[in-house]
Amino acid sequence: MFVGSLSLVSLLTVIRTFPSFEDFSKIALKGIKNKNLVNLSGKPLVEWTIDHCLNCRYIKETFVSSDSNEILEFAIKKKVTPILRPSHLAEDSSSSEDAWLHALDYVNDQKGYLLDFIVAPQVTSPLRGRNEFEDALDKMNNERLDSLLSVNCLKDYFIWIKKDKNFISENYDFKNRSRRQLIKTKYHENGSFYIFRPEILRKYKNRLGGKIGYHKMEEYKSFQIDEIDDIKLCEVIMNGYGLNET
Repeated sequence: MFVGSLSLVSLLTVIRTFPSFEDFSKIALKGIKNKNLVNLSGKPLVEWTIDHCLNCRYIKETFVSSDSNEILEFAIKKKVTPILRPSHLAEDSSSSEDAWLHALDYVNDQKGYLLDFIVAPQVTSPLRGRNEFEDALDKMNNERLDSLLSVNCLKDYFIWIKKDKNFISENYDFKNRSRRQLIKTKYHENGSFYIFRPEILRKYKNRLGGKIGYHKMEEYKSFQIDEIDDIKLCEVIMNGYGLNET
């Protein structure tokens, strides 16, 4: 999707949908048919992310990249610009970066836009507040960041990992257990959205690089839809926190 901020910064936001149903089994999405269009609180899943972008006062134009004609037709109904993703970029081995680069080339070549930032939200993470993108874009601009990721805090967790055949504590000494308040804050990359400069994407073929910042979100907003039961749980969270009013 293409967006522009009040500070005269040009932005591209690309919603990348998951491949069509035939590819779901390859990427372990638990077989939710037409996942991007499944009903969530009265709207197709992809519509929540589209609306988050359309409701952001910094966004001027929205692009949806997909290999699905059904999704692209829905994008047109929402008055956003569809980008047909080539089949070789819709395989299980294709990365999000591949799709973003293709969309960036389309916007540069077909639209003639010169961009400062790319905003890349994930369709399967629909729990966002009204000002989520605006706050993150303000931070990008004010702190002169090159890239940014959305996160939530993991400050008071005792983490254990499996190493070889042993189960060991990672972030504390269980023999000298300290108070949770003394555990150093850690951040979980929740995948809700990323923001980055086009030159970072082109140079590193990666969404992150240069001066990296973060946008902190509440833990409940980090919920991702991967299985059919997640739909019901997501609706409960949406209703409970008033996120179904977007």
